[in-house]
Amino acid sequence: MAANPKAVVLLSGGLDSTSTLAIAQHEGFEAHALTFRYGQRHAVEIEAAQKIAARMGAAQHIVVPIDLRLFGGSALTADLAVPKDRSLDEMGDGIPITYVPARNTIFLSFALAWAEVLQAQDIYLGVNVLDYSGYPDCRPEYIEAFEKMANLATKAGVEGALRLRIHTPLIRLTKAEIIRRGWELGVDYSLTISCYDPSPNGKACRRCDACLLRQKGFAENQLVDPSLD
Repeated sequence: MAANPKAVVLLSGGLDSTSTLAIAQHEGFEAHALTFRYGQRHAVEIEAAQKIAARMGAAQHIVVPIDLRLFGGSALTADLAVPKDRSLDEMGDGIPITYVPARNTIFLSFALAWAEVLQAQDIYLGVNVLDYSGYPDCRPEYIEAFEKMANLATKAGVEGALRLRIHTPLIRLTKAEIIRRGWELGVDYSLTISCYDPSPNGKACRRCDACLLRQKGFAENQLVDPSLD
């Protein structure tokens, strides 16, 4: 009996990436989870990612240390205030200060390197263009461009051994639709954290953009967010 094909899954410990891990596994892939300790102020998500990878049976889970605080430029990697209590209109106006410069490009580059070593041609990423994120590295045209570059920049791609594919199953789903899909696949959202500015003991602030969008998604499904119990 043939083994399931391998896929690298970017896993932050948040709602979207955990849903993406469940989808990759549901689609028949052996998931190799990749998490980054990049100097983020919400580093509690790393512990969440470790619990999620173990609970969901990832074949491997690697946590990569990189220090993006050296560059700063984001409320997640510098001493800048995380926006709170913003309306949906405010969230949809421009690129927020929580954008981390080139983060997805950096993350996908590591995923690409690992995929080539694993001889895997599939990478899963939980980016989303809806629900007001405003991040330029979450758009379909960016993903398409990176996939094209990846197939030009690797030994496997040049030799024709592998054709790399980047899967973004959530890219056009609302937060409510993402939660509904994850719920159908049995995702335990109590393990996840989405907050950009959690308390020292890891509790969500319930006021940043990520928290408010998460609350909206659960409310639209008439569900209670189990991570807030």
